[in-house]
This record gives sequence, structure tokens and C-alpha cells, in this order.
Amino acid sequence: MEAELVALATAGATALVQQMVGESWEQAKGRIVAFFARRAGKDPEAVTAELDAVRAELLAAEETGDERTTADAQAEARTEWRARMRRTLQADPEAAGELRAMLDELMPTSGSITVNNTVNDGVYHAAVIQAGFIGRNYGTQGA
Repeated sequence: MEAELVALATAGATALVQQMVGESWEQAKGRIVAFFARRAGKDPEAVTAELDAVRAELLAAEETGDERTTADAQAEARTEWRARMRRTLQADPEAAGELRAMLDELMPTSGSITVNNTVNDGVYHAAVIQAGFIGRNYGTQGA
């Protein structure tokens, strides 16, 4: 069971750091704050301040333009929040379900991809197929 909690905490910390540096942070932040405030018994404003401080560090590292600095800051943040998530999951086993649901919402991992295409300038009374190659595989030698 411990390995499962560590894996879930690792996934949670990775998603958290990705959200912090992404454009959808403000949308995700409320859900993350609620999770930690409720599960750790902390004041939501205190959790918000902690998350905002880490986000500021991550963004400052990105602004340097140095990939090593950015990678180090992200690794440090992941390590810190992985430990916090692991402790939260150990203290409250029901938190695992909530964290999984939050990860599914914030970082969907479905294997399907939806592609929408538009056909312009014409009327077509048959199927329209968009493809790179149909039939012969032109990428192999000797085909």
C-alpha cells in the first residue's frame, strides 16, 4: 500500500508543479487549496500563500532562461509537495480518492484524442477523409 501512496503522491506533485507554471493555474488553484486546507486542517489563506510562494519561485526560475535552474526549481517543488501529499494520504486514507479525482480533472490522461476538422469551399455528398498516407507505408525501406 505504501508504494501506491508514493506513486499517487508523486503523480499529484508532478501535476501540481505543471499546473503552477501553466496557464490554467488560477482555475486549478482553488481545488488544490481546498484539498490541502480540508485534509491538513489548515487555513485556506495559509495554503494559498504557500502555493503562491512556490509558484513565484518557479516562474522566477523560468524567467532566467536557464534550463538547469528551471529544472532544479521544479524538482525541488515536486519533492516538497510529494512529501506533503504522501503525509496527507497516510494520515487520511480517504484523501486518495479525492486526489485521484482531482488528478483526473486537472490532468486528463485518456488515451483518446479528439480531432475536429472543417471542410471549406464546396459541397460534398460523400465521406471526406483526411490522412497522411493511406495504404502503402512510404516510411520504410524496400517497401
